[in-house]
Amino acid sequence: MKRIYLDYAATTPVDEEVLKEMLPYFKNKFGNPSSVHSFGQEAIAAIDKSREKIAKLFSCDFSEIIFTGSATESNNLAIKGLTANLSYRKDLRSAGSVGADSKFHIISTKIEHESVLEPLKELERAGHEVTYLPIDEDGLIKISDLEKSIKDNTILISIIYANNEIGTIQPIKEIGKLLEKINKKRQETGLLKIYFHTDAVQALNYLECRPDWLKIDLLTFSGHKIYGPKGVGGIYVRKNTPLLPIISGGGQEFGLRSGTENVPYIVGLAKAVELAISAKGGSASGGKNREKRSEYILDLRNKLWKNIIKYNKGAKLNGSLSSRLPNNLNIRFAGLSNEMLIVALDQAGIAVSAGSACSSRALAVSHVLKAMGLTSKQMRESVRITLGKNTTKEEIKKAAEIINKIVKKLSPK
Repeated sequence: MKRIYLDYAATTPVDEEVLKEMLPYFKNKFGNPSSVHSFGQEAIAAIDKSREKIAKLFSCDFSEIIFTGSATESNNLAIKGLTANLSYRKDLRSAGSVGADSKFHIISTKIEHESVLEPLKELERAGHEVTYLPIDEDGLIKISDLEKSIKDNTILISIIYANNEIGTIQPIKEIGKLLEKINKKRQETGLLKIYFHTDAVQALNYLECRPDWLKIDLLTFSGHKIYGPKGVGGIYVRKNTPLLPIISGGGQEFGLRSGTENVPYIVGLAKAVELAISAKGGSASGGKNREKRSEYILDLRNKLWKNIIKYNKGAKLNGSLSSRLPNNLNIRFAGLSNEMLIVALDQAGIAVSAGSACSSRALAVSHVLKAMGLTSKQMRESVRITLGKNTTKEEIKKAAEIINKIVKKLSPK
C-alpha cells in the first residue's frame, strides 16, 4: 500500500538538493567553526556562505540573520530577549513609556503557536501585561483592535504570519505600515519604539517574507517546514533591535546564540530557504518558482475540497478560504470524532492530523479553533489536511476517494 502524506504543516521531507549540500559537513568537512586551523576555517566559511545566501534572499544585512536550534528557540529569543534587554536598561526607566519597575505591555493574538504563547505567559507571571487580540469567524484579527490596544508602555507586537492550524494569513504588511507611522509619532514624544515580530514558519514557502517589505523587526523561520532538516531554525533581527541572549556561553551568532554551530544543518537550512524563495523552486516542483508552486498546490487543494463537499454536505471549512495558505484545509465533519477519522485514514494509508503537531499526540482541544468560537464538540470533529510540493494529482484523487469512503462509513446513521 502506497502511503499518502497530507500533513506538510507538521513537517516536510528533506529535499534531495538540501541533503546533497549537507552531506559533506557530516564527515569530510567536520571542523569546529571556532577553530583557527583550516578545518575550522572551512566550517566557518560554510556558515558565512549560508548566512550570506539567506540575507540576500531576505534583502537584508549579513549580520541580521541569526541561526538557532529551532523556530521555538527563535520565538523565545524574540520575546524574552527583547523584554529582558529593555528591562535591564536603566536609562529607559525615566522615559515616558516605562515606569520605575520597567513593566511592559505586549500585544499578540489568541492563535499564536505555543512557542509564542508560553513565553508570553511567563512574562505575565513576571508582572508584564499582554493583550491577546481576538479573531473573527474567518480566523483573522482586526487592525482596528490592534491599534486600540496600543499603550504608552507597549514595546512589542508579535503576530503569526500564517496560522499553523487553519492556515489563515494575517495582514502583516498593513500592520507594519501602521506601526511605522505610530513609531514616528512616539519618537517625537519620547516614547519607546514598538518592535514588531512575526512567526513566519508556515509562511515562508508561499508568501513574501522580506523584512523591509513587511516592515518587520524580527522574523522567525524554520528548516523542517521548508524541506530542510529538523533541529535548526533562524531569526531575522533588524539592526539596533535590543536583544539579550537566552543561551549564554561562547558568544557565537554575534553574541545572541552561544553554542558550537550545527554546520551541516545550517547549510541545509540555507539551501532550503533558497529553494523556497528563489526561482529555482526545488527539484520536486519541476523548476517552478514560488508563485507557480503555490498555484499548483492551490489547484490540488481546491480540487480536494470540492470533491469532499460534493459527497459530504455537512463538511465545514474552519477559517477563511481566501485569506489562507494554498496548501491548507481544516475541515469539520459533523458528528464524526477526529481521533477516529485520523486513525482510520492512517490505516488506509493517508496521514492527516488534528492540528498542531506540538499538541496532536494528546489530541488536545485546539486553542485556535476555540478562539474562532467553535464548541468543544466541533473542535473534536475537525481535522487538518495540508499538501506540499511533492503532492501529486494522483494522490489527491486517491485521497479524496478514501476520505469520502471512510467518512461515510464512520458517520452516524
